[in-house]
Amino acid sequence: MHLAYVTPRYGADVIGGAELAVRMFAERIVECYGWRVDVLTTCARDLRTWANELDPGARVEEGVCVHRFVTAEPRRTDLDSRSGPLLARPYAVDRERAREWIRWQGPHSPDLLDAIASSPADLVVFYPYLYEPTVLGIEVVGPRAVMHPAAHDEPAIRLPVFRDVFAAARGLVFQTHAEADFVSRLFRTGATPQIILGLGSDPKGGEPAPARSATGVGERPYLLAVGRVDDGKGTGVLTRYFTEYKRAHPGPLALVLVGPVVHPPPVDPDVIVTGVVDEVTKWGLLRDAVALVQPSGFEAFSLVLVEAWHAGRPVLVNARCFATREHCERSGGGLWFDGYSAFEVSVDLLTSSPDLRAAMGAAGRDYVEREFTWPVILDRYRAFLERVAG
Repeated sequence: MHLAYVTPRYGADVIGGAELAVRMFAERIVECYGWRVDVLTTCARDLRTWANELDPGARVEEGVCVHRFVTAEPRRTDLDSRSGPLLARPYAVDRERAREWIRWQGPHSPDLLDAIASSPADLVVFYPYLYEPTVLGIEVVGPRAVMHPAAHDEPAIRLPVFRDVFAAARGLVFQTHAEADFVSRLFRTGATPQIILGLGSDPKGGEPAPARSATGVGERPYLLAVGRVDDGKGTGVLTRYFTEYKRAHPGPLALVLVGPVVHPPPVDPDVIVTGVVDEVTKWGLLRDAVALVQPSGFEAFSLVLVEAWHAGRPVLVNARCFATREHCERSGGGLWFDGYSAFEVSVDLLTSSPDLRAAMGAAGRDYVEREFTWPVILDRYRAFLERVAG
């Protein structure tokens, strides 16, 4: 079997949920099954600019042949202001304007689109749904098209252009039941071959004491959030809620934000912003957190929840996100908040009851071991791809 993955960015140093997922699947398929796997992508590292930072051309990375193509233009700096009026009423936007918005968002790479059209792969796998390489590329590969949508409830998915994108997929790979149900309601995809798969985690070594020392946490108890420090990912709301919580509940509890910083929070001695840390430090922090907080309302899976449960820690998630809430409901490993009051009650419960934390962490670990181990995921994925290709 010959697969070609299409994704906007790719590489060990590229931070992003979809990008990491593509790399996890591509490398493991080569290692476990010996299939030929290509990745068709851009030279960009940063989705905020699509600047060409990596060299174009083909190179083998961990057994995967990665083909990078230059982006022909940067992402528009005024995208947010232009998007507001358009995404306020996405159903009312005509297809021409929707495609224009896709071009604004990027990454725009004619060479990449040509490579998609000429790929000899048995299946061309697009991940995620939102960007131009998927929107324009999926049209040209016909019945070889498989898509991992990584869909969530956001205005852009209601643009009329995405009806064509989802209709063009010969197979759909979802990460949660909630994602599959959401897409089916929007696009009537029930007749399309599909699978609910998810992702596995790769636990790394890492002890709490060195991680605490390296990040300046010291001996304080802490809530941990891992991901982009970005208001669009909910860290602005999380920081406000936490600051309000600390005013009402003084004490040593800290909030630790780990990840690349897009929107720095206000300076606060109780909020520790580490920036990007290595995997060993991240796992050390996970293993000693009071809880992992995932504040984003827009996640299709959230691998960091699986990692937190693998480390035996409970989680606290945004109730607006159907994927992360589903994980908590199905596992019993976490709580969710839909406003400050629920956040306050949840943090009180988690900080005051070691037994509750231990029980939730154990329930989460059982869920992960049952649903999200790589051997189980890969065997199901292989069978699905072979069925679609056949």
